[in-house]
Amino acid sequence: MAAKAGWEGRYLEDFETGDVFRSRVGRTVSEADNTWFTLLTNNDNQIHFNAEYAKRTQWGQRLVNSTFTLALVTGLTVTDVSQNGVALGWDTVRLPNPLFAGDTVWAETEVLSVRESRSDPTRGIVKVRTRGVKQDGTVVIEFERSIMVWKRAHAPAANVFPEIASQEG
Repeated sequence: MAAKAGWEGRYLEDFETGDVFRSRVGRTVSEADNTWFTLLTNNDNQIHFNAEYAKRTQWGQRLVNSTFTLALVTGLTVTDVSQNGVALGWDTVRLPNPLFAGDTVWAETEVLSVRESRSDPTRGIVKVRTRGVKQDGTVVIEFERSIMVWKRAHAPAANVFPEIASQEG
């Protein structure tokens, strides 16, 4: 039996300015996601966890924590954009519309620029713009970020699956 190679993500050479990647899956946000993230980050803004408070706001319900939205939409892009890289920073993060528990989010990312790294000849810098889009087409988050991405020939070994111990004897 031969193991088939899986998707290893894109390397610097695979990116071109103007490329657009759409997440292959969407993610439905639950009340538990919002509550746990809010508790884990010690965010005590009542708009995220107090239903009675939230009823009195213009939205009439709790909002999903904005930093959860950022983390979720970033996560939806990893397979296509940063599987072989590390984030250098997020810029111009905007939240034009609210996200609520029960909404499903997808990510769309456009490559803005690709260049060689000035400090590391084994990698390059990819700058992207990402939008988080919920089920009705409403954009809930937009941001730009820069990622330092490996060149294919210099990437750490992709085959890190452990050798399976013999079951004999």
